[in-house]
Amino acid sequence: MVKHFIDIDDFEIGELKKILIFAKKIKKNPNKYNNSLNSKTLGMIFEKQSTRTRLSFYVGMKKIGGNVIELNKESIGFGKRESKSDIIKVLSAYIDCLMIRNNDHLEIKKLRNLNCLPIINGLSNYSHPCQILSDIFTIEEKLGPINKLKICWVGDINNVLISLIQASKIFKFKLEISAPEHILKKNNALIKVNQNKLIAFHKDPKKAVKNADCVMTDTWVSMGEKKDILKLKRFKKFQVNSNLMQNAKKKAIFMHCLPAKRNLEVTDEIIDGNQSVVYQQAQNRMFVQQSILKYIIQK
Repeated sequence: MVKHFIDIDDFEIGELKKILIFAKKIKKNPNKYNNSLNSKTLGMIFEKQSTRTRLSFYVGMKKIGGNVIELNKESIGFGKRESKSDIIKVLSAYIDCLMIRNNDHLEIKKLRNLNCLPIINGLSNYSHPCQILSDIFTIEEKLGPINKLKICWVGDINNVLISLIQASKIFKFKLEISAPEHILKKNNALIKVNQNKLIAFHKDPKKAVKNADCVMTDTWVSMGEKKDILKLKRFKKFQVNSNLMQNAKKKAIFMHCLPAKRNLEVTDEIIDGNQSVVYQQAQNRMFVQQSILKYIIQK
């Protein structure tokens, strides 16, 4: 059976914990696992820009003994010179796993359904599962079991948040989400489906952040989205700054998946301050993705 990593909610909690436990082992003793995927090859296709996803998968795969090839979609004629399904079938004869980062989540699911080779969602317009699973790894590394914590998200409702919502339901942690009123209204259907005892939505960021163990945010303008001056004005009071962080617990941590638009969604004082774990968060992408690769490639 071919395994894939497309969305957090495709998995039971036991499977996700197994990935996190192995990631912890790799981080603690990397040399022990430097031949874990010896002779295996990861292919990567980027239809969107990438820094951390590209580097963490490339370096991570190399460090556990595997090979990596980045496939330029234009060079291979992905979906133009040849159908994407035909290319995936051909790739399955050469490589052991394919990571895709694109703007079309449904397309990733279609390629998964071919069941030719393991597919990893490196980010789509809908979700970012690798980011959130590694964020859980970082949160637990810093604060302990996530099911005992209150996580707060301040900002836009986007693909990273979708994966965080999925994770909240599986790991059973409290999630407080704060966004401007017009964003909440725009996403009314999503809110109705997801609001429950664990997940709450607020238009007041201070209420959401109150007594939070971890405060998370992301850019207000997503990759590929046109800059909207009105949108930026509406988000102004959702900036994570010292005044907002005062409402969280004293030992609360700050997280951002990066890249950050400094002094828009977060001030320099916070992202460079003692509460920030953004670079540890970025580094941990590699360990968790090494574990994901091992989990889905090895039968």
